[in-house]
This record gives sequence, C-alpha cells and structure tokens, in this order.
Amino acid sequence: MLGTFAQMDEPALPLTLAILVAAVLLILSERLRADLVALLVLVALGISGILTPQEVFSGFSRSAVITIMAISILAEGLRRTGVTDRMGDILLRLVGKRESHLVVGAMLAGAILSLLMNNIAAAAILLPTISSAARKAGLTPTRLLMPLAFGTLLGGMATLLTTTNIVVSGLLIDQGLRGFGLLDFAPIGLPLVAIGVAYMALWGYRLLPIQPIRERTEGVRPPEVDLVQLYRLGERLFRARVPAGSYLIDKPLSRSTFREIYGLNVVGLERDGRLTLAPSPDFVFREGDIVLLEGNLEEFRRRDRPPYLEILPPREWREEDLESPAVVIVEAVLSPRSGLIGQTLRGAQFREKYGFTVLAIWRAGRPIRTNLSDLPLQFGDALLLQGPRERLSLLRGEPDLILLANEKEYLPVAGKGWLAAAIALLALALAALRYQAVAEVLLGGALAMMLAGVLTMDQAYEVIEWKTVFLVAGMMPLGVAMTKSGAAAWLAERVLALIGTAGPMGLLAGLFLLAMGLSQVMHGAVVASIVAPIAIQLARQTGLSPQALAMTVALATSTTFLTPLGHPVNVLVMNVGGYHARDYLRVGWPLTLLVFGAVLLLVPVFWPLR
Repeated sequence: MLGTFAQMDEPALPLTLAILVAAVLLILSERLRADLVALLVLVALGISGILTPQEVFSGFSRSAVITIMAISILAEGLRRTGVTDRMGDILLRLVGKRESHLVVGAMLAGAILSLLMNNIAAAAILLPTISSAARKAGLTPTRLLMPLAFGTLLGGMATLLTTTNIVVSGLLIDQGLRGFGLLDFAPIGLPLVAIGVAYMALWGYRLLPIQPIRERTEGVRPPEVDLVQLYRLGERLFRARVPAGSYLIDKPLSRSTFREIYGLNVVGLERDGRLTLAPSPDFVFREGDIVLLEGNLEEFRRRDRPPYLEILPPREWREEDLESPAVVIVEAVLSPRSGLIGQTLRGAQFREKYGFTVLAIWRAGRPIRTNLSDLPLQFGDALLLQGPRERLSLLRGEPDLILLANEKEYLPVAGKGWLAAAIALLALALAALRYQAVAEVLLGGALAMMLAGVLTMDQAYEVIEWKTVFLVAGMMPLGVAMTKSGAAAWLAERVLALIGTAGPMGLLAGLFLLAMGLSQVMHGAVVASIVAPIAIQLARQTGLSPQALAMTVALATSTTFLTPLGHPVNVLVMNVGGYHARDYLRVGWPLTLLVFGAVLLLVPVFWPLR
C-alpha cells in the first residue's frame, strides 16, 4: 500500500480525485455529453502529468475498444440480412398469444440477441416485432416493451460483449490480472436471465400499466390501435375553404406559408369532393378548395387575415380518414445513433429527405402537435408520420428511424443470411475458445462480413457506436490514473473502513450497491471505469479474488431497472410504451432485489472469493 503511494508525486492523488469528481459532476449535470467529458478527462490527465502521452491515448488501442467496434459490425451484418428479425419472429410465433407467454417470448428474444450484440442494438431491432406482436394479440405494447428492455439488460449480463463487461475485463488486464473470456459471465448471467423471466412472467407483468397513460389511450381499442386517436390528433385537425379573393389562389403549396408563418401542416386537400392526402409541394390552390390542416386553430384565427381561409365546422377524425391506397400513417422512433437527435425538423429538412410529414411527436408522456418545425428532437421521441405508401420500404432502410409498422420487409441483402449467421457463429465460437484474443477474433469476423459482401466499409463506419468508443477510450485511462496515483487504493481504504467489518460478503454487497446505485443515473461504462479499480484495490488489500469483485461490479452496472435514465434501452421504450418514471421503479425494484440476492449467492460459487 505504501509502495503504491511512493511511486507517485504527492500532488497526483488530489489531482486525480479532483478530475474524477469533476467528471462525475459534469456527467450527472448533463451539461456536457458523456463522451465529451471523457475526452476532457484525457486532456486533463495528460496536461497535469499524471499520465504519460502514451498512457493518455492508450484507450484507443485497447482490446476493449476493438471489441466494441467489431461487435457493432457483426450485429449490423446479422440485421441487414434479416437474421435477427427472423429470430425474434420465430420465437414469438412459438410462444403463442397468451400475455404471460408473450412476456416470456419478448424477454427471451431480447436476452438472446443481447448475447450477440449490445443491449440497445438488440432492443432497437426487436422493437417493431414486439410492438406488432402485442397488437396482433390484442394487447397494448405497454405490456411487452418494458419486459423487452429488461430482457436485453439481463441477457447482457451473460456475455462479455456488453460494454461495461468489456471495460471491467480491460481494467483487470491493465492491472496484470486475468481478464474475462466470452463465456465467463454465462454461469451467473444465464441464471439471472431465468430469474428475471420467471419474475416477469409470474408477477412482474401484473405490475405493468394496464394501458399507456390515459391521455394517450382514451378511446383506443387494441389490437387495431388508431394512431390519430392515440396522439389525440383530432384536437388539432380542422378544415378550411379557400374563399374568393384569397391570396392562396393560383399559388403552389410550397409558397402557402402555412408552416413557416402559422406552424401548420397541410394534411390533405379536397377538390370537387375528392380528397388528396399528403399533397405534393407543387399542388396549386383554386377557389373553393378545402384544406385539411393540423395545428392550433385558435392561434391561426388570431393571426389570419381575411379572406385567407374560411374555417369549416369541426368533425371527428380517425386514422382511416388520413390514409388512402397511396398514403399511409405510421409511427417511428429515433434510433440510438440517429443523426436527427438534437436537430429540428426544419434544420434536418425532414420532409424533403424522407418524403413524410411529421404530424405529432410523443415526448415525456404527452403528444406535441403544434410548432413542430423548430422543436429540437430527442432520443426516445416517437414521431407520427404521414406520407406516400410507396416510400415506406425506403423509410424502413433509414438508419435514423425505427419504423413501428405491422408489416415487415427485410432489407435487400439477398442470399446472405446463412453466410452472415455462419460468420458470426464461427467468430463467437473462436472467441470463446481463445479468450486472450477475443478482440482479434471478433475483428476478423467483422472483416469477413465485409469481404463476403454483407456490408461495405462505409456502412461499417456508419454502424460503429462511435459515442461508446470515445467514451470507453476516454474513461479507461482514468482507471489507470486512479491506480497509478494511489487514488484507487485511497478510496478502497475508505470503503474498507466503512464496510470492512462486514466481511467478504459485506464487501461484495457494498460494491454491488455502489455500482448499481451510480448506474441508475450515469452511463455504465463510466461507473465501471470508476468502481472497478476500487474493487481491484480492495481485493489486493484483503486477499480476495480480484475477478470475483470485478465480476460483481460488472453485473451491478447492468442492474438498471429502477429508472428510465439507468440505460438507453429504457429510454428507447419509454415513449413508445407510454411509461412514467414511476412504472420502472414499481416493476424494477423486486427484480433488482432478486438480482442482488442471486449475484451474492452465485459469484462466490463460480468465482471463489479466496
């Protein structure tokens, strides 16, 4: 212990702790993105002299980073060839339409895919399948989407290929210790999956909301969910006639200024008794045309100057009124890596790019239906879209959106499904046999996907989780700094003083609760980078197994069932399922207790403490 401190100059310890505290506060405040904070940490560690230049940038050459990049490419290969979609469909067909069976199917589908890719990718792939299965079974998606999210989190505990598990394994290797192999998490993770599935199927699903929040489902009868009523769009739809003398006459829709000045969407145009939905921008107005508009009628009345439009009496609206053989209403959510996040619809030129009009946005438990053009989009937003049916297949292929449509079309990578599956399985099998070379083997599998024509190099660059790559590459050197400066040992002494008298099991429980608690509000990779070095130092000071304590930390960072902020997968399903934050707490706390107890029971069995 004294030797550890002696290796560093005296200022290194307080400087490291100051950088650590600053990073945690910045991440918790959400003033800066977590990956930007991680890069700032690198700069601070380098400028302060705590780490050498080689150590500062060593994160980018870590096997952990290569593994994250490779698994993203392998997962995309399986997605592009329809392998993952078919896996989910087959499993859901096997379980039938009974609610408890569908809960099991959704969780198992999420868990199985999470064995092959990261949790958020697995949930994003299965989201349309699970939503469709719920509606076909006469259920609201609310009953299945939280089980799907929890299933992917539990499945991630059973494999090395989860970001936090990769980080913890990398930190062990940095300390000259044996890291974890591909299958090392399975003896504990698979029982956790079984416990979680049993809990949700027998009791947990009863705690889920019967329907999404009342405002979203009033008047809705599953399985045929009326999206217009779901988003309460009828409250913002009104018809208006183009009167004689209106300046709209002989002007095209593109010059109508409906959207620019009044914040209105033109949903349809009626002429001679015939309604044209989603009219093209070059549609020219005539006297007597009836315009179907979406927006705030009262605000429009205040700003309209006669004889612009003549407002007609209100009527009831349903989804079928806004659809035709050529026009469709669909719901979509922003994908985890969507380039639309943070942009406005106007700035992204959404209509011009996708050919669809955004009629409403569902966010934070309520629909937003007016002044959408200048509203910055957020991850988890659900969009109600109207546009040409013929562009539906193109919309499905857009990486920025996840389309929640009943019918499904696989992406056109013809004849490559079995090849992609074979490459992925071979890579995983070799990685399991050669745990010291997991990164090299998986990178080889990713390159094989590209050589086989499953995806191109440019497509591979697009699908890599660059935010996660920079987050991990930036935070892992902090773990090195904590050890090198003696900060990890100092923090370990504080932890030992607090709970050391409780014995090895008390330390195990304390580390789990610390990592689990932080993970409810911080990215798991950040928590792993902070807590894992403390766990390793605790092991050295007490003579306990470093792998046992590190395994406990890794599993705890995935136990994020209590808040929607605990993991991006919870955010992804929150708006689509219409959940409140309290729904996660109500359903998640019994599961958290079950996982906590099971980890304390199983870790000493498969990873003896001494």
